[in-house]
Amino acid sequence: MNGNKYLLDTNAVVALLKGDNKLQNLLQNAKWIGISIITQLEILSFPNLTESDKLLFQSFLKRLDVIGLEVNAEKLIDSIVNFRKIYRMKLPDAIITATAKEHESALITRDERFNSIKEIKVISF
Repeated sequence: MNGNKYLLDTNAVVALLKGDNKLQNLLQNAKWIGISIITQLEILSFPNLTESDKLLFQSFLKRLDVIGLEVNAEKLIDSIVNFRKIYRMKLPDAIITATAKEHESALITRDERFNSIKEIKVISF
């Protein structure tokens, strides 16, 4: 494994589950891969999610870390609040951004709104 750490945005998870080869190759030798609890909630709340999709996603979750929100995670909470205020982000995006920062990982996303964030590395695909 190499030293790369990645946090996947919701659109990256969807692309992976659809078989995006470029993304699979990028992640193949990662040191760490995670998602925010926000991404898990977004995927599970998709209106047209089938039972088959849900089972595939649950299997996928076993291969990575899901980072939650803890009451006593003051550093993460401060970071979320700062990203929301500074970049005027929606709360879910601020949580995902702060999670990437706190875990010193690159954020993999198709969402161009993240490209302006200087505090984290963003990998667009």
